[in-house]
Amino acid sequence: MAPVRFRLPSFWSCAFTCVTVLSALDGGVAAYRSPNIVLILTDDLDIAIGGLSPLTKTRKLIGDAGISFKNAFVASPLCCPSRASILTGKYPHNHHVINNTLEGNCSSTAWQKSQEPQAFPALLKDHAGYQTFFAGKYLNEYGNSKAGGVGHVPPGWSYWIGLERNSKYYNYTLSVNGKAQQHGADYSKDYLTDVLANRSLDFLQYKSNFQPFFMMVSTPAPHFPWTPAPQYQDKFSDIQAPRDPNFNVHGKDKHWLIRQAKTPMSNSSIKLLDDAFRNRWRTLLSVDDLVEKVVQRLEARGELDNTYIFFTSDNGYHTGQFSLPLDKRQLYEFDIRVPLMVRGPNIKPNQTSLLPVANVDLGPTILDMAGYNLNKTNMDGMSFLPVMVGQVNSSSWRTDILVEYEGEGRNVSDPACPLLGPGVSECFPDCVCEDSYNNTYACVRTVAPSANLQYCDFADNEVFVEVYNLTADPYQLTNIASTIDQEVLERMNQRLMMLQSCSGQSCRTPGVYDARYKFDPRQMFPDRAHRLSRLRQVLK
Repeated sequence: MAPVRFRLPSFWSCAFTCVTVLSALDGGVAAYRSPNIVLILTDDLDIAIGGLSPLTKTRKLIGDAGISFKNAFVASPLCCPSRASILTGKYPHNHHVINNTLEGNCSSTAWQKSQEPQAFPALLKDHAGYQTFFAGKYLNEYGNSKAGGVGHVPPGWSYWIGLERNSKYYNYTLSVNGKAQQHGADYSKDYLTDVLANRSLDFLQYKSNFQPFFMMVSTPAPHFPWTPAPQYQDKFSDIQAPRDPNFNVHGKDKHWLIRQAKTPMSNSSIKLLDDAFRNRWRTLLSVDDLVEKVVQRLEARGELDNTYIFFTSDNGYHTGQFSLPLDKRQLYEFDIRVPLMVRGPNIKPNQTSLLPVANVDLGPTILDMAGYNLNKTNMDGMSFLPVMVGQVNSSSWRTDILVEYEGEGRNVSDPACPLLGPGVSECFPDCVCEDSYNNTYACVRTVAPSANLQYCDFADNEVFVEVYNLTADPYQLTNIASTIDQEVLERMNQRLMMLQSCSGQSCRTPGVYDARYKFDPRQMFPDRAHRLSRLRQVLK
């Protein structure tokens, strides 16, 4: 058994002991037959530009030992809305988290009251008899003093180690069961990925043996500031960001935000993104170590065979695609498609699935594993447990997934880029901006035997539409909105309109179209029209 680097404080030891005793008194032995579940969530890990390459242990221990989903998507390509979708099983239009700010409902008091009590960890703990453990980044505004500070422990967690605010590697604050714990810059004690690994091992060592457990570990890597562990800081020195066909290419037929990117990129931007790419990979080596330690500890304890282990990310990332230096937030595959690998009971090894799944499906799948009746939830996602154990006919599986994003922009011009005017944000020194207030869109991503398409509408003055045939054009170089068959365009528009108003079961129908919906992109985003109108008034 691998040694534990440090033992739990006496409070934690007592807490685990109490749970063990109470579980035994409560006759919890029978519940132990339920499977254990581990969710390892990375931050900004792509799949389209090689994000899994450095994770050799993870691919072997989870992917090769189970199933890899090649068409796994996020409901929104931004941290907080995406994480809210994971926790609630809902699309953004139903959980109402629209960006990473408190004003955008990220970990706000409204979120805490309306969504947290029904998030899947709360259902696991309160209704399925699970002991639950969280360690790492939760939501970007978690710990904000205006929303309860680090004293707020979300319902559903037996043991809570939450990072205050956004991803860091050193010099951060953790909420340990509601008490602030400061960390500095000593690698041996403070490197966050390693701290999360060690706390996870502590939980596995001291948890109750009479209850099943759910453990969620949310790493900072490979999110900015991309700080690798000392032993990995010189790795991949000869690697550069992939020069795929859409690298440093002008998106001439795309939304204005993409069209404004400068092509060719400046030498400084290319150096920046290459350096970032290397450091992102370097930070992932510590994640790889974390995965190995968790799997080894489960195996040493005799619990691996009864444990499902998920590995995924909250969104993808880009480094130079369509001449955008560094970010996410866009509708393209590199930002919305993520790794998803799962191993566990009755999942045969070395499987690959092409069926489309989304992060709104994680909560329903985990609840299904725990034996919870999904009809009691109002989640938009669906369990893909039957897919993993070979009990699904692909013809009955859903074909469409919704992706939603509401752009952010300030009502003042960026001082470095005054010619772009107000409304832009995330701007680089050479005035390439990664976001804007009207970078607001909704897409339907269709994956079916007869179609591999993406249809997107923008809530802007252009009423801009982007459509891609991913079979013929996997790098999304050509927007075919003006050339695609009108009937196909109308059907995709109809499907998008239905998904944007869906809730629960109506989000899961496999490619159903309704002729009552007439093709009119201007009908999109009705709830956002007033906000855009007000912002345009401010920007005048």
